[in-house]
Amino acid sequence: MSLDTSDAKPKPEVLIIGAGIAGLTLAILLEQINVPYHIFERAAEVKSLGSAMSFTGSIFPALEQIGIYEELKQVSKAYPCVEFYNARIKKMGSFSVEESHITSGYEALIFCRPRFYEILHKRIPEHKISFKKKVLRTEEKEGKVHIHCSDNTAYSGDILVGADGAYSGVRQSMYKLMDEKGILPKVDLEDFRINYTTIVGVATPSNPEKYPKLKEEYSSFNQVLYGDGSNCYVITLPDNQISWGFGVQFSESSMKDMNSKNSEWAPEVMDTTLDRYRNFPCPVGGTMGELFDATPRHLISKVFIEEKMFKTCYNSRSVLIGDAWHKFHPAGGAGAQHAIQDAVSLANCLYSMKDGSLKSISSAFGEYYKQRYDRNVAKFNDSADLAKILNGQRIMERLIRSFVLKLLTHWTLRSKIRKEFAYRPQIAWLSLIENRGNGPVLPQEFRDS
Repeated sequence: MSLDTSDAKPKPEVLIIGAGIAGLTLAILLEQINVPYHIFERAAEVKSLGSAMSFTGSIFPALEQIGIYEELKQVSKAYPCVEFYNARIKKMGSFSVEESHITSGYEALIFCRPRFYEILHKRIPEHKISFKKKVLRTEEKEGKVHIHCSDNTAYSGDILVGADGAYSGVRQSMYKLMDEKGILPKVDLEDFRINYTTIVGVATPSNPEKYPKLKEEYSSFNQVLYGDGSNCYVITLPDNQISWGFGVQFSESSMKDMNSKNSEWAPEVMDTTLDRYRNFPCPVGGTMGELFDATPRHLISKVFIEEKMFKTCYNSRSVLIGDAWHKFHPAGGAGAQHAIQDAVSLANCLYSMKDGSLKSISSAFGEYYKQRYDRNVAKFNDSADLAKILNGQRIMERLIRSFVLKLLTHWTLRSKIRKEFAYRPQIAWLSLIENRGNGPVLPQEFRDS
């Protein structure tokens, strides 16, 4: 199915705040239908920070439509399962992802986050991204939305998209106005939940021969549980790289102290934490300290992992996508995948607008909310549950993990995956990618003009 992308379509001017995965994906889609947009990024440059990311078949049809899927495969490895070990690297069990491949027709891929970011970034014309643009406030007047930046510049457009992360300035401005009018749900004023902190990096060993798993066709995805509230993962990647991360689960009492902390991908190294694990065995060979030493220090990051699903995602001419609307636990890569789904859904709704009026904008935002809210809530809860399986150290969480690894039936897992993967949103104006798996696919939610 191919839809009309002629100039007869309305062309609202879109201001995108944030040059992360959500913002770049939306920009790529708007570029295709000639909708004028500009991206404003608060950082002076985008740094190649972060660790491994994994995607599954729910978003690959959309990526395939725009020619990104094959390029992503070139910098990725498929992985069949996650293997669990104790501190002595004794295997505790495994969690298979093969059913997702069978259901969707796509293998689960794992890759280095900066590589995927580069694939997206290079598709945006340089003159359509401005860096060092920290938005201080937003306002609406004279039928436009206006942003005011810290360098005393101001810009206006018809639609403002907050793709600026968990501590979104767009969301804060929008919520402030709504709260003053008494129309903001009280739940949206509550703090983030912070259960974990993590230190991550990507090592490039000088002697890759020491790690035979680097030569294997599939990625080796290993989760080590230390039993003291901490855990680590070690994942082999293409180009002889090894992604690693250490996580610490906060106690119930200390969680309250974390709620006021801001998190960003910053080169902030907790040497004392890393030194503690330096001599621990690594599940792919050698010691963890050898991986630390093979990682450029300025590319090691410490982050607090916030979790919150906001109820409100739009008001008047402003709308939120990605982490600005929903901050998932990163277990399973749901945050980035749902940010991409948000972008696809929002672009489809903007494409289907009858005209550029505020009424049509509000209708498009309402349809976007209808398509995405319940699914984001469900995935938010699933991500929190998966985090307990992968990282949880409390007694109940250990029991849940033991049940999943030993007693979860194939039928139960298959049923859950088939239900989740039935939703594979695609881009309205491009030919559909046919279903390659054996699972059902829900009808595409197109809004015809």
